[in-house]
Amino acid sequence: MVSGCDADVVVFQEATRPERLARIAAMAGMKQYASRSGESLAFMSRVPVAHHAWHKPWQSRHAFLEIVPEGDAFRIFGVHLSAVHAAWTESRRVVEFRALLSSIRRHQHGCHLLTGDFNTLAPGERLDIAALPHRLRALIWLGGGRVRFRTIQRVLDAGYVDGFRLRHPDLPGLTFPTWGGQVRLDFAFVPAGFASRLKSCDVVTVPETREASDHFPLLTEVDEGH
Repeated sequence: MVSGCDADVVVFQEATRPERLARIAAMAGMKQYASRSGESLAFMSRVPVAHHAWHKPWQSRHAFLEIVPEGDAFRIFGVHLSAVHAAWTESRRVVEFRALLSSIRRHQHGCHLLTGDFNTLAPGERLDIAALPHRLRALIWLGGGRVRFRTIQRVLDAGYVDGFRLRHPDLPGLTFPTWGGQVRLDFAFVPAGFASRLKSCDVVTVPETREASDHFPLLTEVDEGH
């Protein structure tokens, strides 16, 4: 699947086994890769990467991953926010995103990409609670029976553009789960001032994806703008 997408850089969530990532990178012909035991986020790249680092604000459950391709001011920030659809976890995701913004503040005026599993819904998108597993429905009801999804609105208010919605205003873009799409949890954002450099953002739904993950990946193309 990775080879078929022909991506320059691939960001993974829940990639906690470095030896597995090494095998996948070798099979896909990727020149560089990095994973760290206990960290959700990892990457592989067919282009040289000058710098990568995990950053974990104390408010966040997962570290975010910074990736800087060689010879380019463009940066990629892999994101994995807290899971579970409940009021208290949504509040946590808002805090995590605020911490992420604080950590990348010095890069916010340059072209960069925030991408990954945000584990939340965009404004106007609905969650069919009845379609969730019983254990997840129980968590929602314990939290008051309603989740006010606010994190993505905070991302937009911070000056970012939702890449998939920019390119596909009328498509649902459901990314989870792969065996029967219900919600769009995976996003790619660029600063609004660089929206013209976002050439495409698509959900990859080839059959191999269903075997590889419970999320459909996003394939995003950004013009480096040298």
